Amino acid sequence: MTTGAPPLRAKIVKLHRWLGLAAAAFWLLQAITGTMIVFHWEIRDAAISDLHRPTDPAGIERRLNRFAPPGTKAAVDSMWTTAGLPDRYDVFFTDAAGANRSARIAGDGTILRGPDEPSGGILDIAVGLHHNLLAGTTGDWIVGVTGLLLVSNLIAGSMAAWPRNAPWKSVVRPINRGPSAARLFSWHRAIGLWLVVPALVLAVTGTLLKFPDGVANLAGADTPSMPPVPAHGAPVGVGRAIETAFATLPGSMLVSVGFPTAQDATYTIGLQTPQEMRRAYGASRVLVDANDGRVRGSFPIVKASFATRAFNALVPIHTGRVAGLGGRLLIFAIGIWLIAMIITGLLLWHRRRKKRTFA
Repeated sequence: MTTGAPPLRAKIVKLHRWLGLAAAAFWLLQAITGTMIVFHWEIRDAAISDLHRPTDPAGIERRLNRFAPPGTKAAVDSMWTTAGLPDRYDVFFTDAAGANRSARIAGDGTILRGPDEPSGGILDIAVGLHHNLLAGTTGDWIVGVTGLLLVSNLIAGSMAAWPRNAPWKSVVRPINRGPSAARLFSWHRAIGLWLVVPALVLAVTGTLLKFPDGVANLAGADTPSMPPVPAHGAPVGVGRAIETAFATLPGSMLVSVGFPTAQDATYTIGLQTPQEMRRAYGASRVLVDANDGRVRGSFPIVKASFATRAFNALVPIHTGRVAGLGGRLLIFAIGIWLIAMIITGLLLWHRRRKKRTFA
């Protein structure tokens, strides 16, 4: 007598097990580093100083002119909010010798971390490992592929865990009696179902972020841009450009500054408007002509197309900022959850393997 092919449920369980074993190391690394960096913006800023100075465009301009004096070969390339404590910015510039340098300043231009002070540390390593394994484009692909495997494994695990002929309460409440293997499996299955839905959202958004250009093109998202304008003499100061952007989108917070170049005399001022979702980096933009300080274009994200708004929502959803402190605590909890799932899954596999070996 021959038996038929294994039922679909058995195939799903087997797929779930082998996918987990194949990518467990990568997932564990992603979970550990992701949990470490949930609040890395605030930790970095708090470790440097508790000084708070409100954003003063004129003070910022004076500081940037010291980093890159006008009339020299030095140039400021960009400035970004630190995304941690309010009114703090990282400045990236090229000095007169052509070396790339960076510094962190308060809102009035006060230096918090000078160009000659180290900015690395374990958090930088954790961020690099989480984003691309410190391996550039190759790391991006590895993280992206293992992210797809994680999504499929979360779905397969949920299908395998849900009972066919038992109430849902029987699987979401782990047992505390019986053989240790049964208790371990019960906990693995129960905690797996507790947070599987937000974990799927986290895994999907993280995977999509590994292929931003392709996802943006596929979704039809666009980036604010206008034809370049030639420079006519010395540009207006960055302080004036920031003030113009503030006046264009009142109540906004400064997020970034892209500086004019020889090819395009335009300041690109990034802002976070009061109307948009909470995120580390706002998605609204004001383009200011560096020749005369006039607004070339205003692009608040709330007026963008649905595809553009959806694409720009990936990062705040993945980091939890979309829901404020509660959302970020949820991301932290999902990281701990994933670590627990991987470890208990490996323990279950090891016990089964050990049992078969001595059977």
